[in-house]
Amino acid sequence: MPSVRGKLTANAPLAPLLWFKTGGPAEWLFEPKDADDLAQFLVALDPSIPVMALGLGSNLIVRDGGVPGVVVRLGKAFAQVERLDDITLRCGAGASGILVSSTAREAGIGGLEFLRSIPGTVGGFVRMNGGAYGREVMDILIDCEIVDRNGARRTLALADLHYSYRHSDLPDGAIVISARIQGAPADPAAIQAEMDRIATSREASQPLRSKTGGSTFKNPDRHKAWALIDAAGCRGLAVGGAQVSEKHTNFLINTGDATSADIEALGEEVRARVKAQSGVELEWEIQRIGNTSPSPLQGRGLGRGGVST
Repeated sequence: MPSVRGKLTANAPLAPLLWFKTGGPAEWLFEPKDADDLAQFLVALDPSIPVMALGLGSNLIVRDGGVPGVVVRLGKAFAQVERLDDITLRCGAGASGILVSSTAREAGIGGLEFLRSIPGTVGGFVRMNGGAYGREVMDILIDCEIVDRNGARRTLALADLHYSYRHSDLPDGAIVISARIQGAPADPAAIQAEMDRIATSREASQPLRSKTGGSTFKNPDRHKAWALIDAAGCRGLAVGGAQVSEKHTNFLINTGDATSADIEALGEEVRARVKAQSGVELEWEIQRIGNTSPSPLQGRGLGRGGVST
C-alpha cells in the first residue's frame, strides 16, 4: 500500500460502521486526512486494486466474506458545509443530510428539507441521486468535485451525471469529495416546520430504531414497492435473524443475530414472491458488495409463512 497521512487499516471490521451491523471486513480501510491525501494515495495505488467509498453505512449490505481492495471512508475533513450565497451551499461529501438541511435552515435556504430524511452523506446522495418526499438530488445539484480512480481531481456538472431514478453515471472508482447545491430563499421558521413534518412522518412510518439499511427496493413504475411486498404476504417474513419490517415492508431489519447472507437471501425471497404474485420484478435499491459465504438457508429456514428448507 502507498504511504498516507491519514489512517490505513488492514483487515478492518466494517460491521460496526454499517446500519445493519453485519458483514465481513475490508481488506484495507483508508481514512484520508484531506483531499490531497486521497488523490496522492490513488495515484500511487496499483490500478488493479478495486476502490469504493463508504459514507454513513446506510443503504448498504456488505457480504459476510468481506470486501476486497480498498474501502475509503471520508471523515471530519470532508464533513464541512459552507454557505456561498443566498441560495447556494458547498457541502463536503462526508456531511450528513441532517447537517446540510440544518445549515440551509440557518441560512434561510429552502427546498433542501428533504435531505433531512435521507440516512446518508452527500457523497452517497450524489452517487445514487438520493431522494424523498417528492424531491431528488438532481433537483438541487449544481456540480460535484470528484477524485477519479487515477487520482485526478475534477468537477462534474449536473448534466455530466445523466441522472435517472436512484442512478448516476459517476465514473467507476470515482469518489465524490464535495458538491454545490442550491435552494431558494425561505423563512427559517417555515423550513423548520417542514423538517419537523418530515421527521414526524418518518418516525410514524419507518423502523428508525431498528438495525436496517433504509429503503430496500426501488419503486417500480406506477407502483410502490412496499405495497407490492405487502400484497405478496411478506410483512414479517424472516430468514434467520433478518426480517421484513412489520412497520414498513420496504425495510429489512436485523433482529439481532442476522448475517448479511440472511438479509440478502430474505430480499431475494421477497423479490421472488412479489414477482409470482404481481408479475413485477423489484430492483434492489440497497447496494450489495463483497464476497459471499455459504448459503444462508442451510439449516436456518424461513419464518412467518416461509417454506422450510
